[in-house]
Amino acid sequence: MIVVTGATGNVGRPLTRALAQAGQQVTAVSRHAAAVPDGVRHVVADMARPEELAPALDGAKALFLLLSGDMHAVGTHPADIIAQAAAGGVRRVVLLSSLGVATRPFGATRIAMKAVEDALRHSGLEWTVLRPGGFASNALWWAESVRTRRVVAAPFGDVGVPIIDPADIAEVAAACLLDGRHAGGVYELTGPEVITPRGQAEAIAAALGSPVRFHHLTREEARAAMAQGMPVELADDTLDILGSPNPAELRVSPDTQQVLGRAPRPFADWAARNVGAFR
Repeated sequence: MIVVTGATGNVGRPLTRALAQAGQQVTAVSRHAAAVPDGVRHVVADMARPEELAPALDGAKALFLLLSGDMHAVGTHPADIIAQAAAGGVRRVVLLSSLGVATRPFGATRIAMKAVEDALRHSGLEWTVLRPGGFASNALWWAESVRTRRVVAAPFGDVGVPIIDPADIAEVAAACLLDGRHAGGVYELTGPEVITPRGQAEAIAAALGSPVRFHHLTREEARAAMAQGMPVELADDTLDILGSPNPAELRVSPDTQQVLGRAPRPFADWAARNVGAFR
């Protein structure tokens, strides 16, 4: 049995599907009731209360650990989930961390995530750490404004980073959950090219076959909008990277290709597959 937390999200959903298609027994964990693929067991649990995971972990051999945004807030204790997994008999954990742990180790949320990584390393379990950069699916923040006004509103319009398709993260996670050769690996996951928010708007426009205008937001405007859906510390850390990426954050990593044997998908591919969200 493989347990997937965050199973209804942009990474967890394709990961759950991939594992089920590979013939694995899968338990999908999410905070709210949701549809899952046929044959997949679903458990509702709040990650902020690790004891709620006990029914999901019963009989599990591996765990994909994705921490929700509120688990990055100061005062939470996500490392408790690793202890709960070990107590439940899990032997292998794949942790979805963040590239910022390496590139911005002193940000508030990065310090907290590094503590989770360290707890996993010292847990006695088999472990793999995935450190993705920005997600292509963050463009869904713009879906409503594109649908209604054909506008993408974002800060730092001409500053780019090599964002990654969540489907690629899911494929890497599946490989690490199923193949013990990845134990002890730390993989930095990026897309194949640096792309700016303005470039993303152009790719969405191409997928739609319709012009999309770019509107520049100030950092303060973006921070206020992001803080409605995530801890303000995480919003600040994210904006620091988006506004002024350092050389390590601009680097296109070879790790996705190393694990999957193919290049990561470009943003244009993600936009074409998800164009329905913007129509």
